[in-house]
Amino acid sequence: MKKALLVTRVSGFIPQHESNNVKLLQKMGYEVHYATNLNQVVYGNDNHRLKELELITHQIDFPQSPFSPDVRIAYRQLLALLQEENFDMIHCHMPLSGVLTRLAAEKVRKQTGRNVPVLYTAHGFHFFAGAPLQNWLYYPVERYLSRYTDRLILINEEDYARGKKFPVRGTVEHIPGVGIPLEGYKPVEDKTGKARPYIEQLIGRTLSEETRVLVTIGELSKEKNHSLLIEMMEELKDLNLICIIGGTGEEEASLQAMIKEKGLEKKVYLPGYVKQVPAILGEADCFVFPSSREGLPVAMMEAMAAGLPVVAGNIRGVTDLLEHGKGGYLVNSFESVDYAVKVRRLFTEKYGKSAVPRVQRRLQMGQWNQQRVKLFSREVVGPKMQKIYESLEETNVEK
Repeated sequence: MKKALLVTRVSGFIPQHESNNVKLLQKMGYEVHYATNLNQVVYGNDNHRLKELELITHQIDFPQSPFSPDVRIAYRQLLALLQEENFDMIHCHMPLSGVLTRLAAEKVRKQTGRNVPVLYTAHGFHFFAGAPLQNWLYYPVERYLSRYTDRLILINEEDYARGKKFPVRGTVEHIPGVGIPLEGYKPVEDKTGKARPYIEQLIGRTLSEETRVLVTIGELSKEKNHSLLIEMMEELKDLNLICIIGGTGEEEASLQAMIKEKGLEKKVYLPGYVKQVPAILGEADCFVFPSSREGLPVAMMEAMAAGLPVVAGNIRGVTDLLEHGKGGYLVNSFESVDYAVKVRRLFTEKYGKSAVPRVQRRLQMGQWNQQRVKLFSREVVGPKMQKIYESLEETNVEK
């Protein structure tokens, strides 16, 4: 049986974002292996989803920092795995694991003479327009390693434009994200007076019919910038709004302390990891996304599929998805007052000088988002990825 290897630094990334590709490879006749740090789990608390995908797992002690001395250990483990298993295809993700995998694969290629194709999906380069200078240290690394890459897969327009100038051994491909499933999402509807059982269970309180719900979902990290939402909610105390920030991460304790300090315990909720994303989005009124760096945000695509209007930063990846004024509002700063202005605009009585009620405007934005996100669906992405995989089938031959 043909064997394919998927590699990520942390466990949980593949079942969360790449399960479609796993199933695709299995359908193509591959035995799919997964090399990752099984002790660092994201998007959940354990590795049970790996078993559901029927993956063969390999422990690689990837450290969190690229400057850790343990990087050498991870490289040697990867090298030994590639020398032992004789994979027919390698697909790596995430910066550190992408670097080490391509270096190890190139060494094995020179040792054995086997032209095993190597794919690398960059889920958002660290370097981008407006990024801090330190982020651009990754630029020469990615550019150099592209010569060891048979398919460089980029998921947003800015990265694709830059990646096309790299000296890639194979080709540069633009794939619109990971391909989200659209089934299960209902047509847009007015939630005024609707029951919200899932949200009420999450936050442990009953909501009035007049209460409107803002939601965001993502890792509680500095890059996701959730502290901005807490400051924003302080600006919006006069409105009957609550904000739910779903996710776990290193910033959880500091965010909880900030909520308590500002007296927003009845306004902002941190329920932890949200297992039923369609359920919470289906009961919410608006998705707010203050992240400072994205590739092509899955959580935002899910919110669009649920028919929610979106308020988000005017950053790379987000602008691939959202058009200002049609699916929501883009914010040109990371100031809480600017986000508050856009949210207030969605929930006050009238839209501009027209007589269109705000609720109707939110519905229109949600309907636009549901149409727009079809371009990033599993039905669009799946065939594109299959074509890429099939194009590499004949390259694994002896020199």
